[in-house]
Amino acid sequence: MNNLITDIKSLQKETLLNLKNSKANNTVRAYKSDFNDFGLFCAQNGFKSLPSEPKIVSLYLTHLSTKNVKMSTLKRRLVSIGVIHKLKGHYLDTKHPSIIENIMGIKRRKGSIQKGKKPILINNLKKIINVIDHQKKDEIKKIRDRSIILIGFSGGFRRNEIVSLNYEDLDFVQEGLKINLRRSKTDQFGEGYIKGLPYFDNTEYCPVVSIEKWIKISKINSGPLFRRFNKGLNLSENRLTDQTVALLIKEYLQIAGIDSKNYSGHSLRSGFATTAAESGAEERSIMAMTGHKSTEMVRRYIKEANLFKNNALNKLKI
Repeated sequence: MNNLITDIKSLQKETLLNLKNSKANNTVRAYKSDFNDFGLFCAQNGFKSLPSEPKIVSLYLTHLSTKNVKMSTLKRRLVSIGVIHKLKGHYLDTKHPSIIENIMGIKRRKGSIQKGKKPILINNLKKIINVIDHQKKDEIKKIRDRSIILIGFSGGFRRNEIVSLNYEDLDFVQEGLKINLRRSKTDQFGEGYIKGLPYFDNTEYCPVVSIEKWIKISKINSGPLFRRFNKGLNLSENRLTDQTVALLIKEYLQIAGIDSKNYSGHSLRSGFATTAAESGAEERSIMAMTGHKSTEMVRRYIKEANLFKNNALNKLKI
């Protein structure tokens, strides 16, 4: 009997570990952050947040809509509330009519069109690289920054994917560079996949050439590829944060005389997808590089890229 109790406790412990690892750490933190906001709303209005009920969640969503919260954020908050309930062993019907119909009403009243951040297209990408190259900074800092920007754009990387790269993930071949992406947002189980970056004819903007220079000047031969600098521009062992990528983009856009408020770390990834679509790349080729599992977002990039190319007004003779 005692052995049975011990086995059950062991199984419970393993189950708890499985539940915790079913989501990436960043995802779990996002769920908790969202739920904390819901908890604050409930505390301020005398409601119980856990377990909650559909009518309370619906009130919370209405509250968010009055604060001009984006529809994407509103939907994410609903998912987070549902997930936290499940993890805590409670049931919450997030498909309840009082929730779904309220969301539909909010959409109709406020609209659901999202104004995303601008993509960094080829012209602005070149301006950023030119600005970096002409900075009065140590060569090692310039080569690191330009490598981050070029690889982020050319590989259609998310910013957290850029900073998660290790030296061991790189494989230089005759055609260019193979990059083993060990884990990404859409690959939570770490199956990984490989991206291929070919050499560019124009070496000035070639990500492979830039990475080769970075490895040579930094003398990195293992561990994190992109690292922080200590005082005196001594390269540390510490990996850069994904926020650093966004800050670098904004910094160099500003120096180049481009208003940076409508750009973010995602602008490199969306810039690649939009530019590739403008150049006539097929949907599946874009998805193979970006790692998108759904065609929805990629088709949005293609649609934006074709706004003027396939415009009916081009047929008018005025």
